[in-house]
Amino acid sequence: MKTLILIITSLLITLNISASDEKKDTVFIPPYPLTDHQAYQGGEKLVFTLNYGFVTGGRATLTVTDSVINNTKVHHVVGRGVTVGLADVLYKIRDRYESFIDIDTNEPVKAIRSIREGRYRYYNEVEYNRDSSQVISKKSGVHNVQEGILDILSAFYFARNHKFNDNLKVGEVIEFMTYFSDENFPLRIRYRGTEVIKTRFGKIECYKFSPVTEVGRAFKTEDDMHVWITRDKNRVPMKVRFDLAVGSFTCNLEEFKGLKHPFSSIRR
Repeated sequence: MKTLILIITSLLITLNISASDEKKDTVFIPPYPLTDHQAYQGGEKLVFTLNYGFVTGGRATLTVTDSVINNTKVHHVVGRGVTVGLADVLYKIRDRYESFIDIDTNEPVKAIRSIREGRYRYYNEVEYNRDSSQVISKKSGVHNVQEGILDILSAFYFARNHKFNDNLKVGEVIEFMTYFSDENFPLRIRYRGTEVIKTRFGKIECYKFSPVTEVGRAFKTEDDMHVWITRDKNRVPMKVRFDLAVGSFTCNLEEFKGLKHPFSSIRR
């Protein structure tokens, strides 16, 4: 069932399963300089479904709302992952990730992780103190962290603004350091180039990425998981595909609203 959990929550923590066992010894260089691009806005909502062949086993949503926390204007990003249908009967999942992202710096002010998977429960809140390069975990207290550290969810939105673009070179690895499950957690994805894929919205031109997965656990090779991001100003995830021993799973964008820019990556 662990593999199922990873798949269901893929859109919330796509890079979670790509982390290697290198943790606290990893040297992280903050992902600067930043570009001025803003790929998303308050009011954006993305809806995804997880499919195994013709069977739908899960649903994920990513929403952005404008808010204020500690006198700081933020984008409140919420990611939810749930099982549906037979999968929900066999193993109920109700996962929720939240990130409060400073609109000016694109860095998290606070992150919340609420997990309900079968009988397992986990809840934690983490606040980010940029002045002292520390995080305050509700579960474990104060921890020193590296400059520019992100949480799992804000890392994805940071990449949409500053990393998913035409400046990438094929084979280049994008790296982030996040704070996840009370540990420094390195994330890496490799750029594979551009590709036009078929979707329910038509043919879409996308950037293609492969999370640098740990071979021998959930995946046999580094090519067993791919992510497609629209090659337009929105940089929206269109599709995630997992190739596992039991078969291929896909997570597809089914609905969207409130995009900041016109959805302009459709190929005729």
